[in-house]
Amino acid sequence: MVFRKPPDGGWGWVIVVVSFFTQFLCYGSPLAVGVLYVEWLDAFGEGKGKTAWVGSLANGIGLLASPVCSICVSSFGARPVAIFSGFMVAGGLMMSSFAPNIYFLYVSYGIVVGLGCGLLYTATVTITCQYFDKRRGLALGLISTGSSVGLFIYAALQRELIDLYGLDGCLLIVGALSLNILACGSLMRPLESSDSPPTEKTCVDKVPDQCFVYHEKEKTVEENISILEKGYADEKCANNIPDYKQDSILNKNVLISINVNEKDTYKKKVVEQTNFCKQLAKKKWQLYLNYWEETMVLFKNKVFSALFVAILLFDIGGFPPSLLMEDVARSANINEDDYHMPLISIIGIMTAVGKLTLGILADFKWVNTLYLYVTTLLMTGLALFAIPFAKSYLTLAMLSGILGFLTGNWSIFPYVTTKTVGIEKLTHAYGILMFFAGLGNSLGPPIVGWFYDWTQEYDTAFYFSGFCVLLGGFLLLLAALPCWNTCANQSSKLPPNTYSYKVASSA
Repeated sequence: MVFRKPPDGGWGWVIVVVSFFTQFLCYGSPLAVGVLYVEWLDAFGEGKGKTAWVGSLANGIGLLASPVCSICVSSFGARPVAIFSGFMVAGGLMMSSFAPNIYFLYVSYGIVVGLGCGLLYTATVTITCQYFDKRRGLALGLISTGSSVGLFIYAALQRELIDLYGLDGCLLIVGALSLNILACGSLMRPLESSDSPPTEKTCVDKVPDQCFVYHEKEKTVEENISILEKGYADEKCANNIPDYKQDSILNKNVLISINVNEKDTYKKKVVEQTNFCKQLAKKKWQLYLNYWEETMVLFKNKVFSALFVAILLFDIGGFPPSLLMEDVARSANINEDDYHMPLISIIGIMTAVGKLTLGILADFKWVNTLYLYVTTLLMTGLALFAIPFAKSYLTLAMLSGILGFLTGNWSIFPYVTTKTVGIEKLTHAYGILMFFAGLGNSLGPPIVGWFYDWTQEYDTAFYFSGFCVLLGGFLLLLAALPCWNTCANQSSKLPPNTYSYKVASSA
């Protein structure tokens, strides 16, 4: 199907609004799961590492399953996927209210809710890109703040609901609120197709001529002989039948003789379809081989390889504070009367501010987006190192704000990826990086929780987290140094399909 030119407005702004509220409703609870994490520790009495798997799965499974989510949206469209995913998120949250143990939560909250969020994220981004071209960056920036605002509001909302109705009642109410995703999804009207679509080709014409390398000999002659022999045998049997049955059998033989040509034509079509299926299978196999070859070429790029390590280490070390900060405050024996605002809410609102601020900075020609991203990684590592020294609500709130602002570097990550591999390779490279980002989200909180179970304090855990983020930042900075370009210019000519990152002031 060929879509008409993106309108860059009109109903597109309705799409932006409903996509904002969709991300607000689906990501509000999973991103603010730190409030629930404390309650689950008390309810089930499991270790911190085991309990942290619930929130990490909910936030990481959507990224890990991003290829599957993309296939679903491409096959069924954004509106059906959004409506179906709304049922998944709401159902998973309501099921979690009846969880008898932590393992039930792994499925109901971690997998069901997490996969629903991943599908909704892909649907909202896809339909927004279809409606916007020139203003696509603004539209995507607006809908991406929905998750940050959801984190800010849901952190306080879930705490208040727990105080009023308990943990089970909180999950039921939050699940009921998520049903509003169905209304948002119903407004995601697909972009109308063009009035003059291109002429359709036959299924055989859609495969290039050079793909037809199989030349099987048709067996229609032998098949016709077998059919005629069968008809001759039927004729011999007919001679022994009484006269009053001859007419009916003769009519059947006439029909058989008439259908010979039809069967022959049918068998020719079967052979053609068989050849087509074989060529199509070979073509698909070649596409898979090309995919892996392109993947290997991407990893030959030093900056991309460093970026892959950096995003993995950043999510292992930088994601746990949003999940565990409330428990960090409780472990530091901070009086609840000193709480003016949940720490997770501070992280959420500052993440929205960081996304907008860093996104605006990335648009300036004199700002190198790669170095800007590296700076956020290094500052995040230093902030994580400072958490063990924070013993009051004020210092934890300040660190939460700093970490939230720096986590907003997600808004410039597509810029960095584009400058690294080029716009032609963006989709391929971004999918790989998002997979490993999801892996980091899934592993980070359990690792920090296991450190606590092992040492009975969070200091070592956050030293480890800070080290991971700093290591990723230094590796990326080292790979992006201009000296590599100087060495490359002095060396022999690069082979084709080899990428190098050229640092430019206008990046």
